[in-house]
Amino acid sequence: MPVAGVIAEFNPLHNGHVYLLSQAKQFAGDGVVVVMSGNFTQRADLALLSSRWRTKMALSSGADLVLELPLPFAVGSAGFFARGGVETLASLGLVDTLVFGSECGDTDLLLQTADALLSSETERTIQAFMKQGLSFPSARERAVRACFSDTIADVLKAPNNVLGVEYILASKKLGAPFAFYSVPRVGTAHDAQTPQDDFASASFLRTQMKKGFSVDRYVPASALELLREATEKGECPADFKNLETAVLAFLRKASPADFAGVPDVSEGIENRILDAVRAADSLQAVFDNAKTKRYTHARIRRIVLCAFLGVTKKMQEEGVPYLRVLGANERGLKLLKRAEETAKKPILLRASDARSLSEAGQAVFNLTCKATDLYNLALPETRPCGTEMTDPICFL
Repeated sequence: MPVAGVIAEFNPLHNGHVYLLSQAKQFAGDGVVVVMSGNFTQRADLALLSSRWRTKMALSSGADLVLELPLPFAVGSAGFFARGGVETLASLGLVDTLVFGSECGDTDLLLQTADALLSSETERTIQAFMKQGLSFPSARERAVRACFSDTIADVLKAPNNVLGVEYILASKKLGAPFAFYSVPRVGTAHDAQTPQDDFASASFLRTQMKKGFSVDRYVPASALELLREATEKGECPADFKNLETAVLAFLRKASPADFAGVPDVSEGIENRILDAVRAADSLQAVFDNAKTKRYTHARIRRIVLCAFLGVTKKMQEEGVPYLRVLGANERGLKLLKRAEETAKKPILLRASDARSLSEAGQAVFNLTCKATDLYNLALPETRPCGTEMTDPICFL
């Protein structure tokens, strides 16, 4: 029977995500597997709620098995985020169809765009535009426009389209035999600050929750109950502002050597960041001062977070080291039983399983534990160290 895979952050889970999961179930006679970021996200920020709470929300809203997207990929560029998610799903050995949202909702067009990006002509043109000082995203879009068509290039203007194309590219490069289905994004646009009917962007919801405003209309009832419980326990919302002084302290004492091996670091960008630090009294000022046409805010934020946490380029290049189970329902447990025969990576059901991992796998797991200890400082009520070792898997 078929199994569908979804790659997500669910930060927080909302009505649009429930729609995506409902669409995934069309391809999932045996279940829906979600690969989800842990406590840090791709935009170099903290997840509003910990992975444990978001796993419970996912299981209550249509997911059957939730696996963790390892930290080095969760905070990576779109390409590495996609690679980590795709490799995790492929390594389980069960997933047939990769389901994802996009602005265009046109799977064939996204496949055409991926093929265009794999063209050697496109690659040469990207390099030529980057030599003119353009950022990689801008150079890529202009290269596709020059080598192919406006229709294909326009696909790369929308963030969910871009991520969908990255999933396809990662699948092709890894040889993952997935079928693809792109679900048209419903309701508001990505990062939109104005809701539409019962749909709101995750960005809008995070802003509202940090201000203490209600988000009841835009979150499914089962997830809303968990959201309220987490808030009452002082475990939501996590706020990066609570770590800002620690990050600034790290940057003020850092040297270029502290950025050696950090993802996205090249061409002396670390020197530009450190120069920006000396003139800044906030992280936003660091990002603003370091930004150029070539170096985007997003890239600089990722570099700073990865350096602070200890994420290295080597961790990303070595690939996904294990399949860590965050939660499952009865159907998900049946999938895990099947995965005992099909999985191509070690499956972690409990923290103690990490002891049998390779040296590289243990390094990623230990880094995840330390990162969560820092995350716990950013909660309304500080949690102690070691929760990655003590928090149980979520069974629904």
